[in-house]
Formats: sequence, C-alpha cells, structure tokens
Amino acid sequence: MGRPTVLLSLALVAAAGWFVLQHYEVRGLRQVRLARKTVTSSGDSSAARTEGTVRVASFNLDAFGPSKADKPEVMEILARIIRRFDVVALQEVRSNKPEPLVRLLEHVNAEGGRYDMVAGPRVGRTADKEQYAIVFDGATIEIDRSASYTVDDPDDLLHRPPFVAWFRARGAPADRAFTFSLVVIHIDPEDVEGEMRVLDNVFFKVRDDGRGEDDVVMLGSFHADDQHLGDLGRLPGITPAVSETPTNTLQNRQYDNVVFQIPATSEYTGRGGVFDFMREFNLTIDQALVVSDHAPVWAEFSVEEGDANVLAVSQGEPSTTHR
Repeated sequence: MGRPTVLLSLALVAAAGWFVLQHYEVRGLRQVRLARKTVTSSGDSSAARTEGTVRVASFNLDAFGPSKADKPEVMEILARIIRRFDVVALQEVRSNKPEPLVRLLEHVNAEGGRYDMVAGPRVGRTADKEQYAIVFDGATIEIDRSASYTVDDPDDLLHRPPFVAWFRARGAPADRAFTFSLVVIHIDPEDVEGEMRVLDNVFFKVRDDGRGEDDVVMLGSFHADDQHLGDLGRLPGITPAVSETPTNTLQNRQYDNVVFQIPATSEYTGRGGVFDFMREFNLTIDQALVVSDHAPVWAEFSVEEGDANVLAVSQGEPSTTHR
C-alpha cells in the first residue's frame, strides 16, 4: 500500500471517528454501547430546524378550562406555541364541556392552518377530573383514530391513566414513513414514587398492544427530573429529550419530558429541549404564569423510519414491581 493510500485511509478513519464523537456518546461500562447525543436547548424552538423532520411536544396547560379560554391574550399565546410544533400533547384540560378545546383549535387555525385534535375521556379519581388532548398539524402528520385509547388500569395504580394515539409522519413514502405511538402522562404529584413504579409496565403494554409499533414516545408531566424516572428510566436505551434543564415557568424545577427507547426510536435526531415562551414572547413572569406554570418540552424526529438494528441494545423487559 503506497503512502498516499495510507494517508487517505487514515483521513477516512479520522473523519469517521469525528462523526461518531459529534453525534454519539459512549455509555455503559459492562455493556459498552453508542447512544445518539441529545442537544437540549431552550428559547426559539424553530431554530436550526432540519428538513425532513417533525417536532413532537408536550405542554401542561395548567388547569385549562372556560376561564382561561375567555382570555384572548392567553389563547393567542397558546396558539402561537402550538403552531411551533407538528404534534403537541396537552395535559390538565379541566372542563366538562368541549368548548374550550374547540376554541383553542380555532385560534391555532386562525391563520389558515390545518391542525386537528384527538382527545381522551375525562379521567381521575376525584370530581376534579382532567382530560388529555393531542393537537397535530394535518399537513405534516396523519392519525389512525381507531388506534386511540386510554391505558387499562384495572388495579387503579394511576390517578390519571395515560392516553394513547398512533401517528404517521407525512413527507416520506407510506412504507418508509416514521410511525409512532404517543403515550400522554400526567403523574399525580402526591404519589410520584408509587406511579413511577408502573410506568415501565405502561411502556411495554403500549408497545405490545397488538399494533406492532415499536416506536413508543411517552411524554407529559412526570413530576420528576430525568434522573428519577423510576423503573422506566432503568430500561436499556431509555432516552429523555430534556436533561438537567428546568421545565417549569419559574425555571427552578424539571417536571416534564419526552421519553423513548433507543435504538427502537432511532429516528430521534438528537434535538430536543424546553421552549421558553416567556422569553420568546417577551412576557413578564406574571403574564407567563397566567398562560401556564409549565413550559413546553419537545423532541425532533426524522420523517423516515430508521434502522433500529444499527446500534442494537437489549430492549429489556417490564418489571413486575407494583405499588
């Protein structure tokens, strides 16, 4: 092998090594594996958006109902936030009538958008029940409404059983498009430890619900940071989009996240974070808190299905721990 060939080979190896270090990190001691790096950011969620991707967000609306829906300035901010994303899972919808959600969708589409919505039933052990809803951009996302359901919880282990919906990203041939199940969660802040014990079981129950969908994205208010996700966080490859970053409006607690398993969801681009709407829309803290005491969190995914076998790790099995 001549000197030029050797130098070219070394250059190719160096370039490959640089690419791996830029996009992946080494995790584990006994079982060394590569995991895609997460770039957690805040502020403008539209910054550095890449072509051929969709952004999935979660937003706790903080007791959203008729009172908040009657505030035009609040509805306008909520609409502007939702339009930043392709899919937004909403928590803390507190209304026994559909009008507040209908009005919210009207505000979102006021500029000619094609956003649509799917909502679950009102759930909870007390009279103060809540509803999950998912708003999605019909121009970039399609839904199979027949696949939407509330997770069965016969032992009443969760105050508000999660809501599940199945989506497909547009922008790629149907047989190569990214498909995923969203699992919307609002953990009871009075029983975080107890409910965290069963989230891994929820993950596997949704993954194995008969649809054959291995891309399970759990998102919502966990009322715990990314280091305290219980048995769910101990599953091999579990990846939070938000790490070591506050997600509440006061910016002193991490409650919310978007969580999935690598390599199954290899479509994750490594981009995710917290949308600081207070700074983005130049609000005072009091104005921001009227909108919500939570900030939206988000993650970005490719519109094309990835190869889950490229960086294979064990998928793990659900624990048998119960409260």
